[in-house]
Amino acid sequence: MSYILEIMPQVLEGLKVTLEIFALTLILSIPLGVVIAVMRTSKALIVNKISEVYILIMRGTPLLLQIIVIFFGLPMVGITFDRFPAAILAFVLNYGAYFGEIFRAGIASIDDGQVEGAKVLGLSSKDTFFRIILPQAFKRVIPPVANEITTLVKDTSLVYVLGMDELLKIGKTAANRDVSLVPLLIVGVVYLIVIAILSQVLKKVEEKYDYYS
Repeated sequence: MSYILEIMPQVLEGLKVTLEIFALTLILSIPLGVVIAVMRTSKALIVNKISEVYILIMRGTPLLLQIIVIFFGLPMVGITFDRFPAAILAFVLNYGAYFGEIFRAGIASIDDGQVEGAKVLGLSSKDTFFRIILPQAFKRVIPPVANEITTLVKDTSLVYVLGMDELLKIGKTAANRDVSLVPLLIVGVVYLIVIAILSQVLKKVEEKYDYYS
């Protein structure tokens, strides 16, 4: 117990970095996903193709590789980022693509009759999208979005490649230093607690949006 109390401050520091990356990625990538979804459903061929290529690149290459390219590759062409902004940029671009496809599927699942009905009522295209289509699409995509969110928590460990002291790196460092598996077990428990809390929050959100069923 004394050993656990001794390393807990380090674990909490690592958790702070993990949660910062998680929160910023979520806040920025969901709006980006909506934009990408709108582009994917656009009738403008160029806009549609640009979003399609973007999604192909982001989903077709590993997130770890994207982090490496942004932090180590872009400086070769004169574009430099610090470690934290580089990590956030890579995560937002990657998860924006995944959320974009999820939202696109949700938007496409809405019956065309509702759009026609909105036109009859005199609603603008903007009002139709934000007041009728998007709320229903959001409700339908909550389960896959929740899955991506829990995956995001675990993916934050990939920033170890940038030398950032996130949760898992702290655990591995302590385990190697003290020749013990206890730090890794503690880290595992912390991940479980965070994901359990998120799962309950997302469950409440899903129950709230059952109103739209």
